[in-house]
Amino acid sequence: MELDKPDQRKTRCDTIIARLRETFPEAHCALHYADPLQLLVATILSAQCTDVRVNMVTPRLFKRFPDVQALAEAEPAEIEKIIQSTGFFRSKARAIQQTARDIIARYSGQVPQTMEELTSLRGVGRKTANVVLGNAFGKNCGIVVDTHVGRIARRLELSQHTDPEKVEKDLMRLVPQHLWALFSHLLIAHGRTYCTARNPRCVDCPISSPCPSAPILSEASRVRGAKTGQRAGKRKAGRRVMPKKRAHR
Repeated sequence: MELDKPDQRKTRCDTIIARLRETFPEAHCALHYADPLQLLVATILSAQCTDVRVNMVTPRLFKRFPDVQALAEAEPAEIEKIIQSTGFFRSKARAIQQTARDIIARYSGQVPQTMEELTSLRGVGRKTANVVLGNAFGKNCGIVVDTHVGRIARRLELSQHTDPEKVEKDLMRLVPQHLWALFSHLLIAHGRTYCTARNPRCVDCPISSPCPSAPILSEASRVRGAKTGQRAGKRKAGRRVMPKKRAHR
């Protein structure tokens, strides 16, 4: 992939942001939470799991373990049982409990508010820290790069990398800092609504004109649709036509 010049990418990115803000004016964090600790725990649970599923699990989890002390002292098996449906439940339960204990031991029971401090917690990486900082504390320290953001950034040719941290660095050069947290919400909403992984809706897409991949994806979608139609036609034509029974008189 050969990217256009930096000033051209910046101009395209500005256009993309403006159109997505018009399309998704209510874009926000999809995880449900009441405080920074709840968002931190929910984000840990969201790894390889949908936000919808996490939101189904966390009310019971937070009711049973309402604060950092309760999480730190919980029986691991009890946490595991509650979060089992989110997948990788043993490692997630371990990460949640280790993080809770670190917060108590090193930060007086309060979720820290800097990137360096958050990523020093066991079980917390840069993506999780960006979610907490941007949404719980309103601090734009970076851009969350999940599967949607990474995929769309490459389709828009705002980055050519697959490594999330490299994609984040590319995006941070293009997106105004005060919009870093919002930008990820916009791309995630766009990825769920239009720019899906398998069958993107380029015909209806609000940012198809500044998207270099739109013509390619549209043609691929057209070809897939034509092949699907052909297969359906062959199946229909190949069906055995049963003769009508003659009425007995």
